[in-house]
Amino acid sequence: MTIREGIEEREYLNLSPLACKSKDSKRRFKEEPCDFRTDFQRDRDRIIHSKAFRRLKHKTQVYIAPGDHYRMRMTHSLEVAQIARTIARGLNLNEDLTEAAALGHDVGHTPFGHVGEDAMKEILGHFRHNEQSLRVVEYLEQNGEGLNLTNEVKDAILNHSGRNLPSTLEGKIVRISDRIAYLCHDYDDGIRAGRLTPNMLPKDVAEIFGIRPSKMITAMVSDMILTSSGKNDIILSESVQKSMDEFRDFMFETIYHAKDLEIERKKAAYVIHTLYEYFFSHPDKLPEDFRKRENRWGLALTVADYIAGLTDLFAIKTFEDIFIPSTMFGD
Repeated sequence: MTIREGIEEREYLNLSPLACKSKDSKRRFKEEPCDFRTDFQRDRDRIIHSKAFRRLKHKTQVYIAPGDHYRMRMTHSLEVAQIARTIARGLNLNEDLTEAAALGHDVGHTPFGHVGEDAMKEILGHFRHNEQSLRVVEYLEQNGEGLNLTNEVKDAILNHSGRNLPSTLEGKIVRISDRIAYLCHDYDDGIRAGRLTPNMLPKDVAEIFGIRPSKMITAMVSDMILTSSGKNDIILSESVQKSMDEFRDFMFETIYHAKDLEIERKKAAYVIHTLYEYFFSHPDKLPEDFRKRENRWGLALTVADYIAGLTDLFAIKTFEDIFIPSTMFGD
């Protein structure tokens, strides 16, 4: 028996009957199994070693080019993975599936956070970062070959947001863990930025969750574990769900849609629009590996893939290189 087979056997012996078992997973293209890792463990490793995941360290969570101590997409993804694994373990579900999906859920996110996503939607008519994340792992990584992830991980990545729910309990954990992470950590960053103070929180939110991010996370995670235990669903209690919705409304009003940040949001959207128009009109300026994709995907989608993959700082630098005159002068 290989080490992998031993892990797969223990999953059947020890995990909940409701857990997704790695031995039952399927891929688009069949592969020889690994002697040491289950399929979900291999998916996790492929995501971590992907170019798209590495770029997340320079992609905005909320604040544009914010500095060293604010969350970026990579730290957000790691925090989602930590929260999701805690919940999965508490419910005796598959931690490896949960971790892989959590790490990969934002690999298709644009530069400048949801501002960039909205700009891409204005350009293309339809664009969602969860769909782009699936596109990245399915088609764009590994020079167009994709990562050949399991169907279960791809389903959780695609459905971590949007109308459709994931087909596995592990995927549902990631969906709610994503919200827990961004609410609590964006609140923490808002305090650090001087935009929020704890006494600004709605009364019910402060009473149920507390005012410290770590306590807030603990309250939501423990409620989810206790409320979902023994059920074929991942849910929160009615009171905690109501308070989370109120917390979310508060964050949209004070941070995500704050009027005094509108100028910066417009600048970021302008960069996205202008870069897209430039590369669509000058496809010869695209990197060679993207130029090779035009025959397969068409120019509009190829340019969209390129722009969506840029980091914040590289998008700004590219804009400056193309459109800002040099300030160097001779003696």
